[in-house]
Amino acid sequence: MTYQSNTILDDPINVPKLPGWVTSMRAETPEDVAFLSGAALSHLHLVVSRDDVPQSLLRARLALRAAEACVTHQGRPERAAELRDAVAFLQPGDKPGPAGETYLSWRRAVERPISVKVLCRALPRIGAEQIACWLDEGQGTPIPRAAAVLQAVLADRPRDFTVGLILADAALAQALGWSHVLPLFALGLRRADLRKTDADLRLACHRAISAAAAEVVREAGNLSRRATRLKEVAPKLRARGADGAVALFLSRDAVAPTSLTSLRSGRAARRFCDRLVELGVVRELTGRDTFRLYGV
Repeated sequence: MTYQSNTILDDPINVPKLPGWVTSMRAETPEDVAFLSGAALSHLHLVVSRDDVPQSLLRARLALRAAEACVTHQGRPERAAELRDAVAFLQPGDKPGPAGETYLSWRRAVERPISVKVLCRALPRIGAEQIACWLDEGQGTPIPRAAAVLQAVLADRPRDFTVGLILADAALAQALGWSHVLPLFALGLRRADLRKTDADLRLACHRAISAAAAEVVREAGNLSRRATRLKEVAPKLRARGADGAVALFLSRDAVAPTSLTSLRSGRAARRFCDRLVELGVVRELTGRDTFRLYGV
C-alpha cells in the first residue's frame, strides 16, 4: 500500500493551529499549567521547524511585537509604527532614541544564531561575562531555566525588562535546541508578572508560553500564506535585482525602498514596491506619500 499524506501538517499553505484545549482549558494547579505550556511548546517546535514558514520574517515580526511590549512596560507611548520609523531611516551616526534602542536590541537578538557574541551585539551595554553569568543561572527544564535567568537579570537590573526578556528567550531557545531566539515571554508576560519571583514567576512564565504560542502560530500561518503568494509572483517580476529584493521582504518586518540596493535606483525600487502592492503580495505600512515602508 502506498501512503499518501493529506493531513494539514503536510499542507505548505496551512500551518496547523494550536489545539483549542491548550488555550481554553482552565488550569488550576501548577502541574496543569506546566502540562499546557509543554503541549504549547511541543506544537510550536513543529511550527518553527517547518521550511515553508518564513522563519526570519516570523522572528522579525515577533521582535517588533516584543519591543512594543517592552516599551509599554517602560511607560513609553511609542507603538509599532513609531518603532518602525525609529530604525528604518537611520543614517550612520544617528541615534534612534530609547524606544528605537529597544527595538534594535530585539532585531539584533533574533537575526543570527544564538551566541554570547550575538547577544552582546543586541545588548551593547552589557558585557559578555555578565551575559554568560546570567545564562548560567538557568538550570533544569526549559521554562524553569528561562524563568531563573529572567529573575537573575531583574534582581540585578530591576527595570531592564528588555535585557531580562531577551536573555530569558535565549535560555529557552538553548534549552529547546533552537538555533535562534524566538520572542515569546515578552508577548505573554504582564508587567506585574515581572515583579514576581521563584514559584510565582515560574508559574507566570508557563502561562505566558501558552498565550504566546497561540499568537506565534497564528502569525506563522498568516506569514506562510503571504510568503507563498510572494514567491509565486516572484518569477514574473522582470526588474533586475528582483530576487534580492524579494529575499529582503522575506526576512524583514518592514522594508524601505532605499534598502533595496539590488535594484538599479531609488526610483526603480519605489516602482518595484508599488508593483508588489498592486499584485497584492506586499502592503504599504505607513499610509504616507513619502518615507514609505512596505511589508509582507
